[in-house]
Parts: sequence; C-alpha cells; structure tokens
Amino acid sequence: MSILSREATVAAPGFSRWLVPPAAVAVHMCIGQVYAFSVFNKPLGAELGQDVFWVNIAYQIALAMLGISAAVFGKWVERSGPRKTMLASCLCFCGGLLLTALGVKLKSLWLIWAGYGFVGGIGLGLGYIAPVSTLVKWFPDRPGMATGMAIMGFGGGALIGSPLAQELMTRFARAPDTGAMSALMTMSALYACFMIFGAIIVRVPAADWKPEGYEPKAAAFHGMITTASVSVDTAWKTPQFWLLWTVLCMNVSAGIGVLGRAADMCQDMFGVSVAIGAGFTGLLSIFNMGGRFVWSSISDLTGRRTVYCIYFILGAALYALLPYTQQTQNRTLFVVCTALIISMYGGGFATIPAYLKDMFGTYQVGAIHGRLITSWSMAAVIGPLLINGLYYSRVEAGVPKSEAYNNTFYLMCGLLAVGLVANLLVRPVNSKHHIQEAPKA
Repeated sequence: MSILSREATVAAPGFSRWLVPPAAVAVHMCIGQVYAFSVFNKPLGAELGQDVFWVNIAYQIALAMLGISAAVFGKWVERSGPRKTMLASCLCFCGGLLLTALGVKLKSLWLIWAGYGFVGGIGLGLGYIAPVSTLVKWFPDRPGMATGMAIMGFGGGALIGSPLAQELMTRFARAPDTGAMSALMTMSALYACFMIFGAIIVRVPAADWKPEGYEPKAAAFHGMITTASVSVDTAWKTPQFWLLWTVLCMNVSAGIGVLGRAADMCQDMFGVSVAIGAGFTGLLSIFNMGGRFVWSSISDLTGRRTVYCIYFILGAALYALLPYTQQTQNRTLFVVCTALIISMYGGGFATIPAYLKDMFGTYQVGAIHGRLITSWSMAAVIGPLLINGLYYSRVEAGVPKSEAYNNTFYLMCGLLAVGLVANLLVRPVNSKHHIQEAPKA
C-alpha cells in the first residue's frame, strides 16, 4: 500500500481531529499567494520589457484554472485522498513558481503564462478543495467553523505572500535585476516545505468514525441537513446545485468588483491620498479573511440558509447606504459599511462547502464543491465587468468621479436580491437522488 494512497491516510483510533486544521491552513496559506501576485506585476514587466497588462494575464489564467481544475479533478481528489492531492498541488503550484522564474531568466512571457497561470493554477484548484473536503468529514458537527479555518487561510495568503515577496525582491535586487527570479525560487522552496508538512500530517477519518456524543441532526434547521449521500454525477443535475451555484455567484459578484477597485474607489469618492487608499485595501483584506471564519462559524448556529439571507439582506442595505456616505463625505460610515460587506463576501466562500455538505452529504462533497467553484470563475468576470463598465460609462457621460460609483452600488443590490431569491428557493434534495447504500466517505 502506497503511503500516498487514501487507505494509508486513514486515522488510527485516538487520532485528534484538531491536527487536521493546521494541515489545511498550511496548504491554503501557501496557495493563497495568488492574491499577492500583483506585487510581481511591475518587476516582471520590467524584466521582460512588457506592459503590466500582459503580465497580469498569468493571474487571470491561474484563477480560471483554479475553477476548471477543481471541477475536472474533483472525483479524482475524493478517490485519491488528501495526501496525494496535496502533494500534487505542491508539485504544480511550486513547480509553477519555478517555471515563472525560468520565464524571467529566458525573458519568455508565454512561459510565465504557462507556469504560473496554467500549471500553478491546477495546483490552486487541487489545493483548494482537498483540505476543505477533508475538514468537512472530520467536523460533521461544526462544518462551517472547520471550512472557515482553511478558507480563512486562503484569504490571508496575501498577508504573508505580499510582504515576503517584497522583502525577497529587495534583498536580491541588483540593477538591472529586479530580484523577481530569485524571489520566486525562494518562495517556491518555502511553500513546498509547508505544503509537504500539511500532506504528511493530514488524515481522513475511518468510515464508521464520528465525534464523541455527536448524533446527525437530520431534522435540524427545518430539515436542511441530510444524513443521506448524493454522488457528484447526480448532484450537479439537481435544482439545489444550481440554486447554490447562483447563490455563490451573486454573493461573489457583488463583492469582487468592489474589492478589486477598493483603493481607486476610496480616492475618487473622498479625495484621499494613494497611501490611505492602499491602507483601506489592506483593511478590507483583513475583514475578508476574518469574515471567512466568523460568518461560517455563525452558520453552524443559525443554519446555512439563514446566514446567507443575512449576507444578502444586510449586504443590500449596506450597499444602498454607500451613496449617502459619499454625499455626506462620511468616511467612517463608508469604511464600516464596506468592511462588513467584504466580510460577508469572504463568509460566502467559507460557508458554501458546509451548505453543500448539508444538501448532499459528505460523500464526494469535495468533487461537488469543485464543480460549484465554476461560479467563482463566472463571478470574477461578472463583478468587475459590471462595476467597471457602469463606472466608466458614467464618467464618459460627464458625471463627476466622486459620484460615478453610486449607480454601481444599486446594481450590486440587484445582484444580491437575485442571490436572496435563489437561497430562499433551496429545499432538501429529493430522496430519489440519494445513494441507497452510502459508500465510504
């Protein structure tokens, strides 16, 4: 039996499930570096003599491949187990960083696209779903809290990756060398150590294991938590899957557009300096990370449908309030509103795996999550396209930049309303879709 096989990772009696979250966070904090790729934009552009626009395509390819690889390899992840998947993620993600460094050495833009974007992006997808799927199985009593811990790590990857990359490039820079190549190689080695550590300590529970004193609550939250199992090939054909796909897509679309223009928005609406705009962006990143753990943990108490109703109703109310903050130049209220909005944006990411577990059971929940993540890829197009398109059309129409965002906020309210309707329509999966003899999770 291979040490990488799923069977080799089945936990022995007495194993503490609290050793699994560190393994998940170790992987997610590493692959979360993708959120800090922007620090390499200008250095790579200078090394290759290319505009930042072309360099940033590597980031876009990576996010697209995250969704695609999670959907394509989801069943393989469930079949192979977390250790083999985490190691494959390490090889792809860290190998992608090395290929990017080689691209810098050879002055090859396409190699950077292929390395960081394609190969690294596959590593992102594998590394994203494997730890989450494993945690859901270990914490059936608190799935929201468990997945929140891991996905908080992904959201916080930039808090480590950004200053680390900056410091390494500063140390390695020797004009005209920007230090980017050496920084990428060093980061690859460091991340490999942490990801391999996660792969070594991770375990899956035995088929008959359950937390002490835990009894499945099939009737809790108006019957919204199932004890049955649904396969991925069946799940994605159910209305529940596509309603949850819409829920995540609308929640992410409403947040990602604002997050991407946070610094510009703050400067345009309130006339603050570039430094303050950057600080505001950093603050939102902290709330994005914290919201992933806090809101998903709250969902264990309220139920998943209830907490998503809070995301959509409270989020829409806060978006509707933002034009008022601009008109009155109330910066404090603006910061409070946007911080709460972005915390719920992060919470939406972290709560969805537990929602899927409630609907479809733990069997192949990782594969189902992988297919649902395609909504993230769609949202990454919808959100920025809508907010940027409407903003620039308003500016071209002669509206002052300070007021040009106001209509976009009302548009975000509309997206959240669509998500609310989809969420309210979610009902337990029809028993005809259940697997009669539940396979091993």
